[in-house]
Amino acid sequence: MKALVYTAPRELDYREVNEPIPGEGEVRVRVAAVGICGSDMHAYLGHDERRPAPLILGHEAAGIVETGAMAGKRVTINPLVTCGTCPACAAGRNNLCPNRQILSMNPRQGAFAEHVTIPIENLVEIPDGVSFEKACLAEPLACGWHAARLARRHDETALRSGRCLVIGGGAIGLGAALSLRAMGAENVQVAETNERRHAAIRAAGPFDILDPAAGPQDALFDVIIDGVGFAATRALATKFSRPGGIIMHIGLGESEGGLDIRRMTLQEISFVGTYTYTPQDFRETAQAIFDGRLGALEWPEERSLADGAGAFTDILSGNASAPKIILQPES
Repeated sequence: MKALVYTAPRELDYREVNEPIPGEGEVRVRVAAVGICGSDMHAYLGHDERRPAPLILGHEAAGIVETGAMAGKRVTINPLVTCGTCPACAAGRNNLCPNRQILSMNPRQGAFAEHVTIPIENLVEIPDGVSFEKACLAEPLACGWHAARLARRHDETALRSGRCLVIGGGAIGLGAALSLRAMGAENVQVAETNERRHAAIRAAGPFDILDPAAGPQDALFDVIIDGVGFAATRALATKFSRPGGIIMHIGLGESEGGLDIRRMTLQEISFVGTYTYTPQDFRETAQAIFDGRLGALEWPEERSLADGAGAFTDILSGNASAPKIILQPES
């Protein structure tokens, strides 16, 4: 089969590789659409020791099942593979499983390929009328859904009637903003410095775009979701949070810096790290896509998998205006 293989920092090779063989309880899926994630970019730059070359990246995928009881079904893939028996899994918090694996991280090859293997319980069937390109967004949108759900559990009134800010207008941030709206948030703003993304953000939902340099115009924010995760965005989050507010931290841009711990302590500002999503979050996100509760989802750009290296280059250079690029293997 053809696959886009990460071979060295900033190097991708579209080439022939061996077909994946399903393990026990697994099926093979023919990939129809797969998104490029920020974690793929980190690996591409050589910044992720968990993803050493050579490796097939990509974990935001949808396609058609080719083996097993679901053969012929159109599905979107939860790429997080967990043991199902540890205390975290038993509590429904599979995302914290100490034995978790994910597509595109050794030992599991990713979905920038014509085929991928995955446990059958990780599949969610796609209804008629929903495209593969929309369905593959379940994975990145589930990250924002998970963060929004935890923020709602912390203070549902603040989420619904207060002021919410999402930092970052990429797919993770935009997914968080859409999830907040789907959960009842009435006032959601998005902080995004890349003006190329502003049109897509405005088209995705009723979101005001905040200039981080100017700051909030009239009040601080009750709920802040950082979808970037750099020291500068964490500093922004602690600066803009109201007393008693909550910061949900998704982004993995860099490990240190940014938090004003003194202000967070004196103002009782909660800070919660959020990692991926639970199986229930993934299913709820997929259903929200199918029901249209996350909008038309027309903001991704679609390209051929064979042009994947060019897509990575455009994202790195800032020439990609869409919050998400989806690659399509040749049929």
